[in-house]
Order: sequence, then C-alpha cells, then structure tokens
Amino acid sequence: MTGATRHAGLALALGSSGCFAFSGPMAKYLVAAGLTPFETVWARMAGAGLLLVAVLAVVRPAALRIRRARLPFFALYAVMAVAGVQSLYFAAITRLPVGIALLLVYLAPVLVVAWVRLVRRGRPGRGAYAGAVVAIAGLAVVAEVWQEVRLDALGLLLGLLAAACSAGYFLMNDGFGDDVHPLGLVAWGMTGAAVVLIPFARPWDIPWTAFTTSAAPAPLVPGAGGHPLPVLAAYLWMVLVATVIGYVLGVHAVRRLSAAVGATVASLEVIAGALAAWALAGETLGAFQIVGGLVVLSGALLARTATAARTATTARAAAPARPSAPAGSEAGLP
Repeated sequence: MTGATRHAGLALALGSSGCFAFSGPMAKYLVAAGLTPFETVWARMAGAGLLLVAVLAVVRPAALRIRRARLPFFALYAVMAVAGVQSLYFAAITRLPVGIALLLVYLAPVLVVAWVRLVRRGRPGRGAYAGAVVAIAGLAVVAEVWQEVRLDALGLLLGLLAAACSAGYFLMNDGFGDDVHPLGLVAWGMTGAAVVLIPFARPWDIPWTAFTTSAAPAPLVPGAGGHPLPVLAAYLWMVLVATVIGYVLGVHAVRRLSAAVGATVASLEVIAGALAAWALAGETLGAFQIVGGLVVLSGALLARTATAARTATTARAAAPARPSAPAGSEAGLP
C-alpha cells in the first residue's frame, strides 16, 4: 500500500464520517413530522437504493451484476451492514441523545480489532489496539459518561446491537474480492435493506403528506429547540449526502485502509454528528465534547499512523535484498 493510497483512504474516511454525521439530525426532522424510526430508515434506504441503481444502470451497468455465488454475501450485507445498522441506530436516537447513541455505535472499532485478532487470527498491530482504545475513551468524554444520567435501557441495547452490525459493515467492506464492484455493493445493499424492512416499516402506512410540511426536532433537554426545516429538504439531504455519498466514500476508504483503521477513523462521525445536532436540532455541545473530539481524532490518527508504519515495515521485510556493489565502487553508481 503506497503513501498516496493511505492518504486517499484517510481523506475518504473523513469525508464518509462527515456525510454520515447528518443521518441522525436529519432523521429527527422526519420523526418530528410524524414518521416512525422504521418508516424513516425505510424511506432513506429505498430512496438512496433506487437512486443509485438507476444511475448505475445508465452509466455503469456492469457494476450491478452479481455472480450467483455472491448472492449470500450481498444478502448478509443488506441485512446486517445496512438495514441492521441504520434501523437500530435510528431506533436508538429516539430514546437517547445523538451523541450517546453514536458512542454506542462506535464501539465498533473495538469489536473489529477483537474479531480480526480472535477470529481471523490476524495481527492488527499495537497502534490499532491503542487507537481504538483512545478513540473509545474520547467518545466517553464526548458523552460525559461520569454524569449521573439515567439512560433508557432499551436505547442502550439498541445502540449496542447497532455497534455489532456496524462492525460487520467494516469487516465486510474489507473482505470482498475484485469480483464485487463497490458501487454495486452499496446500491444492492441499500435496495435489499429497503426490501428487508418492508414488514417492519409498512410503507403503505407512511404519512406521505408529512414531506410537504416543515418540522423541528423535539428537544431532549428542556429549553432546547431545533431549527425548523422543510421535511422534504431534510429527506433529500439524508438520502444524497448522508446515505449515497457516505456509503460510497466509506466502502472505498476501507478498501484503502483496513477494517480496523477505517472503523477507528469513522469514529469522528460522533464529533461531526454532535456538531450537526447542535446546529440543527438544538442539542448542546460543551467543552467536554470539544475535548473528547480531539481525543477521538488522536486515536484515529494513531491507528492510521501505526498501521502505515507497520505496512511499510512489512513491505521492506518482503522486498528482495539488493545485490552487493562490486568491490571498489560505490553502491548505486556504475
């Protein structure tokens, strides 16, 4: 892996985190307008999936081809990596603040490192372990876990289940071969997720007139309040930016980094999500969120830098030894 590839992967991961950060705040506008969490996530997946399939069918139809042997992989990706993460997270944010829900979801880096070490028998490197731990510590600071806050038990369970599905998302993005096109994987994953969620979302009962109104997220803290937005505008932003662009960038990022590093860098979504929730939904952002964000960033950079150094060391060890220079001459000179 070259330095340019690693830098590109880091940039893609950061961009993906920034896009995904809007999913929670924008979803709250749809919920405030009368949609349930499952209806919201279904509308998001259906809109994004159909949009991406339609675009690829015109500009790159080969990306949509699936080998029969790969159908189980695509089905698991749709159920776990897309439907599972999104529906469980959206359900969690109705019972928890966005920052707390994201803290739980981004336990995923620890789960990914544990899976790589215990199941794949890989060696992520000390930097990956340290980066994951530092990132989780930063998330704890963001959430101010030492406060005597009564958190909803069901919300906590939903967040933890979302973390397990999120870990599967990063591991699957890291594990597919060259016979799977990343854009096709995202397109069919979102479309498949929409199909899986039909019995739960019951789209025929969605109050479609809500998309013609404006709404403001209900405050979780007394005295706080969000800014009103047209629900359709919030929905389109959620589909285009927080879903299509976010997933496409995320898949390409993990392919250039690794599951462990990609998951750790993606933890920055917590900070971006908290900022978006503060700006749009009126949720507070204090000194601990800023300090915790810097700690999360440090963990992400530690994991990325340590993995880059490990990759370079492995490449040097695998490189063939240079032939020794003839006597009486300087190495590298004729």
